[in-house]
Amino acid sequence: MKRHDFAVLLGLSLILNGCSAAPSVSSTGITVSQEEATLIQLGDDQILINGQPAGETGAVQLSHDIVYYEAGQDVDYGEGNTEDEHSAEEAQAHTVITIREPGTYRVSGKLSAGQIAIDLGEEAKDDPNAVVNLILDQAEITCTVAPAIIVYNAYECAKEEALSTVDTQAAGFNLIVADGTENTVSGAYVARIYKEGTTKKLHKYDAAIESKVSLNLSGETAGTGTLTVEASNEGIETSMHMTINGGSWIIHSADDSLNANEDGVSVITINGGTVRCNAGGGQEGDGIDSNGWIVINGGTVIAAANPASMDSGLDSDNGILIHGGTVLASGNMFDEVDSASTQNVMVFSFAQTQNAGGKLVLSDSAGQPLAGFTAANDYTVLVYSSPLLSEQDYTLAYAETIEGEDLGGLITPVTSAAGLTTLGYTGTTLGRGMGMQPQGGEFSEGEFPEGEFPGGEGPQGELPQGEFPQGKPPVDEANRETGRPDQEGPMGGKPEEGRGPQNHADVPAGELNTAFTIQSGVALFSGIQVLGED
Repeated sequence: MKRHDFAVLLGLSLILNGCSAAPSVSSTGITVSQEEATLIQLGDDQILINGQPAGETGAVQLSHDIVYYEAGQDVDYGEGNTEDEHSAEEAQAHTVITIREPGTYRVSGKLSAGQIAIDLGEEAKDDPNAVVNLILDQAEITCTVAPAIIVYNAYECAKEEALSTVDTQAAGFNLIVADGTENTVSGAYVARIYKEGTTKKLHKYDAAIESKVSLNLSGETAGTGTLTVEASNEGIETSMHMTINGGSWIIHSADDSLNANEDGVSVITINGGTVRCNAGGGQEGDGIDSNGWIVINGGTVIAAANPASMDSGLDSDNGILIHGGTVLASGNMFDEVDSASTQNVMVFSFAQTQNAGGKLVLSDSAGQPLAGFTAANDYTVLVYSSPLLSEQDYTLAYAETIEGEDLGGLITPVTSAAGLTTLGYTGTTLGRGMGMQPQGGEFSEGEFPEGEFPGGEGPQGELPQGEFPQGKPPVDEANRETGRPDQEGPMGGKPEEGRGPQNHADVPAGELNTAFTIQSGVALFSGIQVLGED
C-alpha cells in the first residue's frame, strides 16, 4: 500500500462514540445505514424528526434563537458596520434546529431561512463521546444572517501542538455528503460582538459553515455526493483542524473558501475527494487558507484566489506539503511549498495578468498533452502538481481549444489541444525547497533576489517588484477566450517607474527558455510570456 493511500484510509476512520454501531469504512467513503441515523426532514412549514414534528425538547430542538449582528446598536456592541447588520425581524424569520445529543443525523429537504446548530454543552470539548455526524442527504439550507451550519460545542480531539501531521479521526464534528446527492448550503457571517462591558469577543463567525472544533468532511460509501457552498464571506471555517477525506466540495466565497484559523497550529489536510474553491466573490480571499499548514495527500484540489487582491490559491503560515493528489491553484501570490513535499510541483509566474477562463496546455517531452488549465479567476501565478509529473522537459502553450475531462478548471486527461502559441520564461529555480539558486536562466533585476521564492511576501514584507502587478491590466476582450493578456498596462506596455523587470514582452525570443524542466521537487518558472506562433 502506498503511503498516501494509507493516509486516506486513516483519515476516513471515524469513531462514532455514542451511536448504536460504528459505520464501516471503505477507500471512498463512510457507510452509515438508515437505521443508525436520526432522520431530520427539513421544510419551511414543519420540521420532522423521525417522522414526528420537532419540538423544544429532546435531542433535536427548534427555536428562533439565532446569533446574529443586530442593527441599530452603538459602538459598545461590536465591530460591525451597516453592511453586517440585520434586523430583528429578519433574524426571527429563521428556524434554528439545535442538535443537543451525540449521534448520527441524516438531513434532507429544504429550509429557506434557517440554521442547523450543534451544541452538546460546555463540557463537550473534553468529552470524547460528544461527537455528531451530520449527513446531508439531498438537503438545501439557507441562512441570511449567520452561518447555515454552526458547531458551538462538541469534542475537540486535537491538542494545541504545532505539528503538520494531525489525526482528526475522533473529531467532534463529521460532515458527510450522502452518495448520489446534490446538496446546497448558503450562509452568511456574524461580525465581532463584544462581551457586555468589554471589547473581548463574545461571537464572531466568518463562514457559511462554521465549527469551533476540529472537523472531518467526507463522502458516504461510494463518495459520489456533492455539497455546494455559497458564502457571503468565508466558505467553511474551523477554529482548529479540517480534514477532507472524500466526497465533492464546491465552495464559492467572498473571502477564503476554506479556512483554519488557529495561528501556528491549524492544519487543513486533504486525503481524497474533490475540492473546488473559488474565492472571487468579494474584494479579497485565498482559495485555501490555513494559519498553520496545508497538507495534500490525495484527491483533486482546484483553488482559485480572488483576482483583485494579492492572495494565493493555497496560503499557509507554516508551509504547504504536497504528497499526492492533483492540484491546480491560481492567484497573485505564491506561498512556499515545503521541501518535505514528496510530489513534484510546477509553479508558473507570468509577466502579465492572465485572463479567467484562458486556456493553457502543458505537454510532455514527447509533445503529448498532460493537462489543460482554465482558471476561474484572473491570475499571475499558477501552481500545478500531479503524480504524472516526472523528471523531464515540458512545454507550456496557450491553446485555442482543449478537449478532455474538465474537472472544473483543470482538464485531465487531455484528448486533444489545437491552436497552440508557445510560451517561454526568463528565469527558473529548481529544487525541493526555497532559496535555491537559479538554473537554466537568471532572474531579471527586481524579481526574486538571490534566487529566493516569495514566501507569501517579498523581502522585508514587500511584494517582489515587477513579478506581481499592483493592479491588473485592462482585459483584452478579443483575447479573453485564449487567456492572452493585453499588450498595454503595467506589465505589458510602457514601463512604469519603480517596477522590476520592465516590460517582459520586449525580451528577444532567443533569450526565453521553452523547456520547463523538472529535476525532482519544486520548479518555479518566472517571467512567462509569448515566444511565438507555432
